[in-house]
Amino acid sequence: MRIKDLRVHSIAVADPPLRSSYGLHAPYALRNIVELESEDGIVGIAETYGGEGPAAALRDVRDRVVGADAYRVTGDLLDLAEGEGGGAERSHVMRTPGENPLDAGPRTHSAIETACLDLIGRSVGVPVCDLLGGRVRNAVPFSAYAFYKHAGGGGAGPDVREDRYGECLTPESIVRQVRSMMEEYGFRDIKLKGGVLDPDEEIETVRQLRDAFGPAVPLRIDPNSAWTVETSVAVGVALREELEGDGYLEDPAEGIRGMAAVRRGLLERGIGTPLASNVAVTSFAHLPESIERDAVQVVLCDHHFWGGMRQVQHLGKLCRTFGIGLSMHSNSHLGISLMAMAHVAAATKNLTYACDTHYPWQSADEVVDGGRLSFEDGSIRIPDRGGLGVDLDYDQLARLKERYRKIPFRKRDDEAEMRKHVDPTWRRVLPRW
Repeated sequence: MRIKDLRVHSIAVADPPLRSSYGLHAPYALRNIVELESEDGIVGIAETYGGEGPAAALRDVRDRVVGADAYRVTGDLLDLAEGEGGGAERSHVMRTPGENPLDAGPRTHSAIETACLDLIGRSVGVPVCDLLGGRVRNAVPFSAYAFYKHAGGGGAGPDVREDRYGECLTPESIVRQVRSMMEEYGFRDIKLKGGVLDPDEEIETVRQLRDAFGPAVPLRIDPNSAWTVETSVAVGVALREELEGDGYLEDPAEGIRGMAAVRRGLLERGIGTPLASNVAVTSFAHLPESIERDAVQVVLCDHHFWGGMRQVQHLGKLCRTFGIGLSMHSNSHLGISLMAMAHVAAATKNLTYACDTHYPWQSADEVVDGGRLSFEDGSIRIPDRGGLGVDLDYDQLARLKERYRKIPFRKRDDEAEMRKHVDPTWRRVLPRW
């Protein structure tokens, strides 16, 4: 089955002013939608990181994709799957996901692979997860992803959106935010994006979440490397009970060595809370040192920057071999990415924690035909259709492409947004506390 065309569509979707240690989200999140069309007119789709850099990288492989066999092209592109480098420069400590040039190859390979699998699945009537070797689950659980945020629902000018959650910069407001998400989507796990307020405030937020939802609901906190080793250990000690069970402490300190030092500090105090990462460990090249130092006990993968769905399956097997847990990282995304995440998670046995998703935060826009995807009891069920099981709404795609053409944003820059809207002197400094 030959590919006759590769199309890349840059789009912008409304995004609320969410906070993290990287800074502040812009009023629009950027995504790229990929179409691969076969000679017989079947179209496979994918969604990946947005902006000019990822779009240019996809167009750069056009000559290697168009005319190729859909069953073989991702093998021909395997030189892209691993990326470049493997040290701290390859991590996401200082660069937001999607903006590290050393990840350009894996991101590109993943998008082409996803679109190829969707194309093949559509042509033979087989869901992507079954093309990957067969599903081990029919539904994939996701967690409520709580963020400290300023007032606003995203968008700008006449395109300003409803603020569904309001300003959330206190423990009490985060509890209200999470309760609303859990009631609407049925989530059964909670993850808090930290690294924004003083650690004592974030400790209090996690404690109030535990008081509100009880010990049966797993809690996680992710400060994106904002803390020193000493602060990280102190938070781990303070939240020993709240993070027990299926909880974890994610990327509290910078880098593999920082994470390893936090792990030692906690173990010395008799605390076995696992440390998770999607910042210090972002490639296969990071695994040897991380395993040797016992730095990370849960890898938060992402098929977008790990090089694709099959790469995630390989990662799952390695993690299982070394006794490492596995879950899935998220970025601002729409339904195509959500369904792709669900398919790869459905086909990866060693998935030990509910996956992350930003999907509730992009509730104002969608490019999937039929509108927003639905969660059932906090999970996404695999559709009984070939490929990913979702189609493009070309009217909505055109609307979001037009918005992209009109706005000034061409890459994600949370630091610049923080200086523009919150503090003109703000810089991302690690560690901050």
